[in-house]
Amino acid sequence: MKPVRTIKFVARHTGLSVHTIRVWEKRYGAVRPVRASNNRRLYTEEDVERLRLLREATLAGHTISQIARASLPELQRLLRDVGEAIPPARKRGQEQDALAEMIDAALVAVTAFDARAILKLLDRAAVELGSPGVLQRFIAPMAERIGELWRDGSLTIAHEHFATNHITQFLTTFARPYTENTQALHLVLATPTGQLHELGAEIVAAAARSHGWRTTYLGAGLPVEEFVGALRNLKPRAVGLSIVFPPDDEPLRRDLRKLGELLPKGCALLIGGRASSGYEDILREIKAIRVEKLEDLFPVLESLQRRPSRRTGQRSK
Repeated sequence: MKPVRTIKFVARHTGLSVHTIRVWEKRYGAVRPVRASNNRRLYTEEDVERLRLLREATLAGHTISQIARASLPELQRLLRDVGEAIPPARKRGQEQDALAEMIDAALVAVTAFDARAILKLLDRAAVELGSPGVLQRFIAPMAERIGELWRDGSLTIAHEHFATNHITQFLTTFARPYTENTQALHLVLATPTGQLHELGAEIVAAAARSHGWRTTYLGAGLPVEEFVGALRNLKPRAVGLSIVFPPDDEPLRRDLRKLGELLPKGCALLIGGRASSGYEDILREIKAIRVEKLEDLFPVLESLQRRPSRRTGQRSK
């Protein structure tokens, strides 16, 4: 069977991330792609089916190290036996319980400043949930829990910075594009002045990259004028701001109005984060798109990909 499928195709049709596919190849020998003349990995249809079945088997509780070399008939029989043994409703409940336990274990690791444990849990979640499931079902809920614990005093700012640093390290590898497409639409992200919590913006950047966008993250606490100045060079299709805390900052309201006036015409403005609901009146005024949950981001990105853009001048008032 001739290898014709790229790693991005495989990721899209198996639910596995590019990062996980590479790990399963190198560490466990699950598949053996060939290299094309341009050095790109190419896979057969059988490879795609193997990886899809391997993902289902790991979700059913089997470890990849035990089943990576199993044949297709063996994997099919294994999954058939699992399906007959566990009723669907019970299986879903078990998956939810396992996910909740993983998030709890991640919070324990953050509390103990245990870098090895948090990275191991992130890798496990990537294998079990795939892309974008690991972002939506594991990393985003974990980030929300960390924020809640920070606000009630259970975690310190040092804990929050520790978690952000290690999750960001993971996301940099996990959502790195296999080949950089310089023609892909560009999303520029930051947090505005007074907003020092970066994890939400980092998660959105990774989600956008997994959806075929180029991203640039400009950092936390960026003044509006500096942000707009950078956009003149970067010329993005969209910009995103994360607003986490507090929900009633008057200087931030003024900055958002100013951003609405200065943002280049045709450049979409996406606003998300826990505290963004406190600024809904301003967001309507400046015609920003509020992204309430991570899963809401993907239809917005797809809509922008279909819509022609104009990048000169300023936004019409």
